[in-house]
Amino acid sequence: MIAKPFVKWAGGKGGIIKTLDALLPADFSETKDWTYIEPFVGGGAMLFHLLTKYKNIRRVVINDINPDLIHCYRLIAKNPKTLIKRLKNLEHNYFNEDVTNKKELYYAYRDQFNMEDINTDERAALFMFLNHTCFNGLYRVNSFGKFNVPTGRYKHPIICNEDLIMCDHELLKSVELAILEPGDYKRIGTRISTKYPNFIYFDPPYRPLTESSNNFKSYSVSPFGDIQQEELRVFCDKMHQRGCKFMLSNSDSKDKVGESYFEKLYQGYSSERILAPRFINANPKRRSKLEEIVIRNYST
Repeated sequence: MIAKPFVKWAGGKGGIIKTLDALLPADFSETKDWTYIEPFVGGGAMLFHLLTKYKNIRRVVINDINPDLIHCYRLIAKNPKTLIKRLKNLEHNYFNEDVTNKKELYYAYRDQFNMEDINTDERAALFMFLNHTCFNGLYRVNSFGKFNVPTGRYKHPIICNEDLIMCDHELLKSVELAILEPGDYKRIGTRISTKYPNFIYFDPPYRPLTESSNNFKSYSVSPFGDIQQEELRVFCDKMHQRGCKFMLSNSDSKDKVGESYFEKLYQGYSSERILAPRFINANPKRRSKLEEIVIRNYST
């Protein structure tokens, strides 16, 4: 078993990991005692890949705005058996139902997940259950912050992958791990140390490809529009000034006149385009590769 994301995540980097790996600093494998920081960790494809391949990463700081996702990371890092036990119970209930009742059970669990007074460990298990049984593995909430993705059409979804959870656990406990309280990515600034080299991977919510297109991602009730993208650029400047090396991924979005939004926004930094598969379309025939842009403050 190889450590990898324990949830499906829109915009996950599993399909371009090798490309991103090739864009790491040239001395990444030789530099000792890296602190790896990922402020928008999501499913953690980059996190698990780097920790598996590069044993010179000694410290890890992760953050995300989604509190349920963060609590899953905490359980997997510190108490995976609790999560596994609860997931096995959900799995047992789900597979003991017929096809019709599975759908009803899904919506019952979704309602339970949306309750405010639910136990946090049970909520984490429900979060993973819904992620593996909902439509396309989407995470979407309405204006009230309630998860509203309909059920998927899986014949036999994997609900409790005990081997994977334990594999991820072993990897996470091999480093000095800091899982920040869910919220603003800027708080990672307090974790930057001048004693060790710092590498930051930014994977923020993607900007729509054009200013007229709709953004299909809705990770939370909080927006991440152009103002937030520009604030992130300012934050990247601060990290650069503090000696951190960083890489940032985003869509190759165009502005109103058809020019690259991020190439202009990050003028002065290195930028290059890569092809990334996108699996979000319900119709497999309409899934394709799209150009993304990678920004770096270093050269390979």
